Amino acid sequence: MGSGTNPGRDGALALKATIEYDGTDFFGFQVQASERTVQGEVERALEALTAGPVRVIGAGRTDRGVHAQGQVIGFRARWSHSVVDLQRALNAVLPGDVAVLALDVAPEDFHPRYSALSRRYRYTILNRPWRSALIRRTCWHVERELDVERMNQASQALIGSQDFGTFGRPPGGRDKTSVREVLDARWKEQGALLTFEIEANAFLYRMVRSIVGTLTQVGWGQISVDDFRAMLEARDHSLIRRVAPAQGLCLMQVNYAAREGVLQ
Repeated sequence: MGSGTNPGRDGALALKATIEYDGTDFFGFQVQASERTVQGEVERALEALTAGPVRVIGAGRTDRGVHAQGQVIGFRARWSHSVVDLQRALNAVLPGDVAVLALDVAPEDFHPRYSALSRRYRYTILNRPWRSALIRRTCWHVERELDVERMNQASQALIGSQDFGTFGRPPGGRDKTSVREVLDARWKEQGALLTFEIEANAFLYRMVRSIVGTLTQVGWGQISVDDFRAMLEARDHSLIRRVAPAQGLCLMQVNYAAREGVLQ
């Protein structure tokens, strides 16, 4: 961990953190004027600790109800104690549904979003007739049996660099293209729990949830594997008939270049 002895020209430290949160009671990550958000809670905590406004940047702008286990944030803050002390203080003042898992000094050119090489998401489905009282906030309960093998066959069409306009839209700003490179996409089955792991260089708005919702149609036999491929190739968002609910989605990891001082 850094010692907090490397401030920039403005006297503030460039810092990066890995945070996790239960997105159930948040209106997404990005700060909003009148709604509770993850960014808003972290910025309030930092302002209380550093006696000044702090702007937080996230690697991904998760939607309302979406969770994170490996969200990465960056910010600059004036802090005269150790980084360990700041992490401890943040976890003491943040609400219970947000936690700082790691905190360290960052390179001056580090940007949580634009420095990232890839992100990995996980979507969880509970596929059985009866619901769960314990994991209802972090999974989609699907009563009707799904054919995981067929869903995995269709998922292979996602691999590679291509236009994913059928499944989402660009977030805006400097990113105006719907072309993305998917590095991995697969379903795993453990009893009644089905998990979909997908890694890409970046994602479109609601891309994973649209993919999962459409793959469940494959799993029910409503559309074929070839139909799924044709939908992807059509680059037509109007073809989407089912979007998976937010509570099953979790940002698991953000990957960066292997260099000193940058999270892996």
